[in-house]
Amino acid sequence: CTDDPNFEAKTVGVGENVTLTCTRQRTLHLTYLFWIRLVSGTFPEILGGTFSYDFEGVDETNHITAKQEPGTFVLHITKTQLSDTAVYICMKVKDRNMTFLKGIFLRIKGQEPDITAVTQDFPSDPVHPGDSVTLQCSVLSDSENTSCLEGHKVYWFRAGSDESHLSLIYARGNSGDECEKSVEARSPQKCVYSFSKNVSSSDAGTYYCAVATCGEILFGNGTKLDIEVSACDSQKDNIIVLLGCAALAISLIVIAFLVHAIRKKSCVCFNASVALQTNAATASGDQQSHQV
Repeated sequence: CTDDPNFEAKTVGVGENVTLTCTRQRTLHLTYLFWIRLVSGTFPEILGGTFSYDFEGVDETNHITAKQEPGTFVLHITKTQLSDTAVYICMKVKDRNMTFLKGIFLRIKGQEPDITAVTQDFPSDPVHPGDSVTLQCSVLSDSENTSCLEGHKVYWFRAGSDESHLSLIYARGNSGDECEKSVEARSPQKCVYSFSKNVSSSDAGTYYCAVATCGEILFGNGTKLDIEVSACDSQKDNIIVLLGCAALAISLIVIAFLVHAIRKKSCVCFNASVALQTNAATASGDQQSHQV
């Protein structure tokens, strides 16, 4: 049930302090008050509890403190973190009845990233197997008008021909050597990140540059890399496949010959063993007949 509850939304910056307040009415009846945190996908978490009458007890959990103040039951969160984003509920329990007094959706806002654009350069010349290819990712950032002090972390992903799955192929941090500052006032800073590799026919696909900073990640427009396989390369591949098949066939023939030879030898040994046993039995019989 509810006791005319009120719901509100509050947004604060990461690292700030925030206080959530719930009205506490003094009463002679035994009544409990609780602050509960609800996060999607997890069980409700009780952050603190008290009584309706004056009580000096304090509940502390990491950077969260629940305690009484005159006419209120408050929840102090110091140096908020992004993980503090949740729904906070003040609840009253009396005679086994629960009453929701107040609900607050608290959103913790992270630092704004300084990135204004992420672009990628396309290879201009045709690419063949064995060539060295360099992909470039240009990042424009407005470092003067941002509160974000984190550097850039650059990731390269490749999507296959069906574009259904991204595979991480390279990652690197920002050393600052890739960035150049424009001499013009209020001009964005440009950082160029490169990725090079010797390609084969299986490296064809779309390559994406992703830049992560301040809790966000921005993707580039993608660079489609087509590998041109010449007739000569195709013929070489066919020859390699044929040689592999021939080697496999020869191996199977050798294995079959060895198995046949082993079986034949085993058969001869078995026949010789049987002959020896037969001769021994015959000789023993003749000896016994002579003794009689």
